[in-house]
Amino acid sequence: MLRFGAEPPDNREMDLDDIFIARLKLLIIMAKAYLEDCPLGQYRRKAILENAEHIEAESVELGGLAANFRRPEKPGRTMAFDHVFYQRVKLLAVILKAVANGHPMGLHRKKALAENLEIICRSLTFSGRVKEMDFLKVA
Repeated sequence: MLRFGAEPPDNREMDLDDIFIARLKLLIIMAKAYLEDCPLGQYRRKAILENAEHIEAESVELGGLAANFRRPEKPGRTMAFDHVFYQRVKLLAVILKAVANGHPMGLHRKKALAENLEIICRSLTFSGRVKEMDFLKVA
């Protein structure tokens, strides 16, 4: 394929942090769709489970949750979140795994999920508010 034009100044290869953030944003979108009572089809459930498992494992590693809440500094790491952020992300993954497996969610759990999502979105500066969510109802 021929590419014409100038290279973007911030062009670089994706690293593991980029993949983590992309998976997290996908989980946020699916969680917000769930809170808006969009249907959970077979493929969406599978996507939630797979992404939630990756996010849960990565949040433990990136957040240093297994090392007394201290994240060992590794050269080349670009993400600068504290361990509380990673605990919230892990909680999001655990809740969504339960949702995807068909466990019931009461009013208080949905409220806690919505509050957790708001805090994560603020940390990411990801505007997850989607007014028109009809496109999410296809799965």
